[in-house]
Amino acid sequence: MDRPKQLDSSLVPTFIKYMSKVNTWTYKRTGGRIGGTWRVGAGFRKPVPTLLLDHIGRKSGKQFTIPLLYLRDGANTVIVASQGGLPKNPQWYYNLVAQPDTAIQIGKERIPVRARLADDSERDRLWPQLLELYADFASYQSWTERKIPVFVLEPRA
Repeated sequence: MDRPKQLDSSLVPTFIKYMSKVNTWTYKRTGGRIGGTWRVGAGFRKPVPTLLLDHIGRKSGKQFTIPLLYLRDGANTVIVASQGGLPKNPQWYYNLVAQPDTAIQIGKERIPVRARLADDSERDRLWPQLLELYADFASYQSWTERKIPVFVLEPRA
């Protein structure tokens, strides 16, 4: 599938940034009642659960929070660094690699987690489940040359 030319606009990262801020603000104030499901693209017909991920800027040291789609895998939570199929990994990817101990919020519950990249066999096992969750991940993968990273978030005591 050909990559939509609109994705190459310099406005796309800015749009993603500000929509994430609105979603995060709303999610926090409503405990996920609003903003807790993704209803865009494939999510319009099949809404996808959304969490809030905290991450620390590896250069700035500032805390950031972003909304992401997620999949449960036993006690673990799985997230995808797709960034809509853009050529580069999202900023939070690098922050999580540098500082893997963080927290997520699902609904009103905050959960301390340790993030790690799924290895190839684990990613191969999870990818079909992620496509079942949100079919647009397949399009995103076809639009970029990078292998879209998958993170496993393991609960910390």
